[in-house]
Amino acid sequence: MKRALPFIAMAAFAAAPAFAQDAAAVVETAVAEVAAPVADKGDTAWLLVSAILVMMMTLPGLALFYGGLVRAKNMLSVLMQVLTIFSIMAILWVAFGYSLAFTGAGSAEDVGFLTPYIGGFSKAFLSGVGTDALAETFSTGVYVPELSFVIFQMAFACIASALIVGATAERLKFSAILLFVVIWFFFSYIPMAHMVWWWGGPSAYDAPSGLLFSHGALDFAGGTVIHINAGVAGLVAALVAGPRIGYKKELIAPHNLTFTLIGGCLLWIGWFGFNAGSNLEANGLTALAMINTAVATAAAVLAWSFGEWIFRGHPSLLGGISGAIAGLVGITPAAGFVGPMGAIAIGLVAGLICMWFVISLKSKIGIDDSLDVFGIHGIGGIIGAILTGVFAAPSLGGGGVFDYSTGEVAEFAMGSQVYAQTLGVVIAIIWSAVVSFIAIHIVKAVIGLRVAESDERQGLDVTTHGENAYN
Repeated sequence: MKRALPFIAMAAFAAAPAFAQDAAAVVETAVAEVAAPVADKGDTAWLLVSAILVMMMTLPGLALFYGGLVRAKNMLSVLMQVLTIFSIMAILWVAFGYSLAFTGAGSAEDVGFLTPYIGGFSKAFLSGVGTDALAETFSTGVYVPELSFVIFQMAFACIASALIVGATAERLKFSAILLFVVIWFFFSYIPMAHMVWWWGGPSAYDAPSGLLFSHGALDFAGGTVIHINAGVAGLVAALVAGPRIGYKKELIAPHNLTFTLIGGCLLWIGWFGFNAGSNLEANGLTALAMINTAVATAAAVLAWSFGEWIFRGHPSLLGGISGAIAGLVGITPAAGFVGPMGAIAIGLVAGLICMWFVISLKSKIGIDDSLDVFGIHGIGGIIGAILTGVFAAPSLGGGGVFDYSTGEVAEFAMGSQVYAQTLGVVIAIIWSAVVSFIAIHIVKAVIGLRVAESDERQGLDVTTHGENAYN
């Protein structure tokens, strides 16, 4: 046994590196398992619920809101336009839209110069976006399934495109509005979404990002991407299409304000998913965005209603629910950046200015924006985007701007932030206007815009869809 001891010691010594390697491998595996990103189930659940709420905003919220505002003979035409556009955009989003909006364009050697403006096709048809793919939120180390982010953003694309139909309601061919919106989606919505929202995430905050994101423009939930973008598109389409027959000569009144109220309230409730869901997480900032959405909207309802009471002698239900939408639009870009008092101020300003535009300035301009898409979404979006730069200031109760390089809130300069916000507004207006002008003229040249005069007088429900909303 004593003679064997040296050999045993030598064997043990020789085996030590192997044991050390095995131990190191076990440690490395354990560390890798700990460090591997895991989706947060609570944040994922909230994001999926938010996506459902945003889809509810379009179907049935926006459909009923718009449907009640048109004349009875055109009720079904508006419902069908909203339903069909929602369905088309859902397909286009998963096929091309998500990839073009939320990836880089490519390397510098080929199309990298496009990266600030548009993405590429690396995730077309959701290539590589399986159930195990993760997306970063705004907090370092927090992830959600990428598919949940895809469907959340899909709901945004659907409602943004459907908003436009309100500007040209009661007079455009069904095929014309569909083709116009598809062109606008590819050349205006997707680039704006990319320019405003695309970045590398907390783990790559200094990587190339969208044009306006890199310039520091703040848009929490889509003031520029959705409301200014769609509002301008609607204004351009209404201008080129011309007014409805009898505009300013005949009474063209909403046929069912009950539907409009129901649709508007569904929009309000769904907007909590729209704004608070845009935080991508369920935390205190989510709660702030939610309460801001509530109080800004309430302030705008009161501002429009009392303003109308003073200037017209009566507070109308139509005015009240229009004020609600104006407030919702106004707080959208600011929802997670301002405090509740700032949100109330934004709601009051949005309600009053949108009211003035709709009941006073619109008639002087003479453009038949049928359901005030630009007057509420365009104007409200402009107000909210610019005032975000004011009320995001910590001195006014805002949260400032988080600096990922230092891991804390950066020093806030109101003048610089307002400039960045204004730059975003100007680019959104010009971009959407140019794309929409070209798109509507393409449609006009290819298939024409207006239905026949006799069809318009009879109503699009029967002449286009062969149905009546009411017996």
